[in-house]
Amino acid sequence: MSKSIMKVDPAIITLLKLEPAHTSVSSHGGAGMSSASTSKITAKLENGTTMQYFMKTGRGKEAETMFEGEHASLNAIHDAVPTLCPKSFGHGKLQDAKGQYFLVTDFLDLSARSSGGGASSSAMTLAQKLAKLHTTAAPVPEGYDKPQFGFPATTCCGDTPQDNTYSSSWADFYSNRRLRFITKQSKKSNGSDKQLEALVEQTCTKVIPRLIGDSHLNNGKGVTPVVIHGDLWSGNASRGKLPGMTEAEDLVFDSSACYAHSEFELGIMRMFGGFGGAFTKEYHKLVPKTEPADEYEDRVALYELYHHLNHHALFGGGYRSGAVRIMNGLINKYTPDDKSEL
Repeated sequence: MSKSIMKVDPAIITLLKLEPAHTSVSSHGGAGMSSASTSKITAKLENGTTMQYFMKTGRGKEAETMFEGEHASLNAIHDAVPTLCPKSFGHGKLQDAKGQYFLVTDFLDLSARSSGGGASSSAMTLAQKLAKLHTTAAPVPEGYDKPQFGFPATTCCGDTPQDNTYSSSWADFYSNRRLRFITKQSKKSNGSDKQLEALVEQTCTKVIPRLIGDSHLNNGKGVTPVVIHGDLWSGNASRGKLPGMTEAEDLVFDSSACYAHSEFELGIMRMFGGFGGAFTKEYHKLVPKTEPADEYEDRVALYELYHHLNHHALFGGGYRSGAVRIMNGLINKYTPDDKSEL
């Protein structure tokens, strides 16, 4: 069954500097926001070679925000580790489709993932690529004199637009831009939940200073912001080929990046699994656990908490119990004099 071939919007032609008569777009499976459509652009260049691009389209302000964030996210990761994710060529408003927006990236050939078995001898593994990403200091934002926690664009984790306003303090960023922020989103979605809100506040005021306070981590040196993918569960990682690759490699996509503590990445990886003990062992040979190392498991649980709260805000239901379980465990361990109840 052949895929439908559609006309390429003039905005795409202009962005990619393509010849309309030699360019087509067809529907193509993909991932991302719940309402996005995905397509493959095929263009024959003047030199006779064929180029392929991946495109997402969506309607309204939500799509515009998401695509702007994903564009910045992919390129922040690609700048640090070019073989880890597709490069984004641009985003914007479609010319011929009113109220519709687009994102165009490298085409990621996932059909190559089934050939060749494991990683090639020359390609880095996912653990090695992620380790390189997490040991590369984030760039210094314009107007600042050192790297900050945050990101220059709003990014979406699932369909949640995140507040990435810069902060020089990781503890402050995680408390205010992640936990308190997503609790407000949850209140909008699910209504007031005094018990949940009290637990989040207790976590922010008591647990976070004790567990990830800037003067506590790395013997008082704190942590350096690095680029993280931000939504790295097993469904956003695969094996495939980017342009120029001769063999399938480990790759990631659908990113929701920010400049953060590297271990924040591990929260959602732990929540949904799929990476396994061998990955973790290889990764930590290259990226040692932040000191104090004996609190590592509790930090990852604290970072997993955000994703339980985000899923609760998006979908309601059973994700609340996971968030409450994590918070009660951390509060009872790190603030034993405070009483917390389910």
